[in-house]
Amino acid sequence: METLLALEMVRVTEAAAIASARFMGRGERDAADRAAVEAMRHTFDEVEMAGTIVIGEGERDEAPMLYIGEQVGQAAAGQPEIDIAVDPLEGTNLVALGLANAITVLAASEKGGLLNAPDTYMEKLCVGPVAAGQVDIRVPPVENLNRIAAALRRNIADLTVVVLDRPRHADLIDSIRGAGARIKLISDGDLSAAVSCAVMGTGVHAVMGIGGAPEGVVTAAALRCLGGEIQARFRFRNDDERARAERMGTSSDEERVYSTTDLAPGETLVFSATGVTEGDLLNGVRFFGGGARTHSLVMGYQSKQVRFVDTVHMFDRDRPPSVRL
Repeated sequence: METLLALEMVRVTEAAAIASARFMGRGERDAADRAAVEAMRHTFDEVEMAGTIVIGEGERDEAPMLYIGEQVGQAAAGQPEIDIAVDPLEGTNLVALGLANAITVLAASEKGGLLNAPDTYMEKLCVGPVAAGQVDIRVPPVENLNRIAAALRRNIADLTVVVLDRPRHADLIDSIRGAGARIKLISDGDLSAAVSCAVMGTGVHAVMGIGGAPEGVVTAAALRCLGGEIQARFRFRNDDERARAERMGTSSDEERVYSTTDLAPGETLVFSATGVTEGDLLNGVRFFGGGARTHSLVMGYQSKQVRFVDTVHMFDRDRPPSVRL
């Protein structure tokens, strides 16, 4: 089932990427996001599954589609129930400004296989397979940098850490720089960066800092498939967010450390991402006369398969294609 599910899920992220890529550089972040949401939702309708959105665009009264609890897919008797976490467009500002590393992404698992994370912040520490099991989010950043460097058999000066460029990370940035490591500051898209740290050749060795909690769950699904690790702690902004977490069945204890398997415990586990703009890991959508070309990453936990999928979409097969295959 996992392999078939993976092939269907990549169709969903591809559709969202193509729709949102039409808005690249046009300064219309909301329109780009809306296009991704609508395309993703409509493509789900074509998939034979009994799906439930567990992480999405918010509560039902906040989002017209892909809201938490929404049923998606062509459900039929006897089909397994699938929980789905979506980020229809990670990097709305990146698309609006024509910047790199915007992606469309989702994770899917059997029922109960993904943590129902509230829409709040989460402190995260992400590393690849070699450093997995060596780090601890509770110790100072310099200690984790020493551990990562030892695991990778290199100097701290050779490490590159991705951090969201936010005022809240001033102390973290000072600590990393003080240790001698290099920093790649990003304006958006810590999910894409976290996946990159688990793929050799990207030049990214860790992701540190506070970002979105829903994205942390999707990141966990990807890192489980790749053998990497995420450690995380909730960072609630107010009492309302703490109360919402408890209503969703999630602990409001900010000292609790969530592991990769806490966030994505499923055994049938699929991750799919498609590039919208050019990125470190994925190429962006490229349009040609009568079609488009997409570049995706799709993974399965049980199958132990990681696929990069290069797809040519022929919207009009009656017109001579102007793409080089």
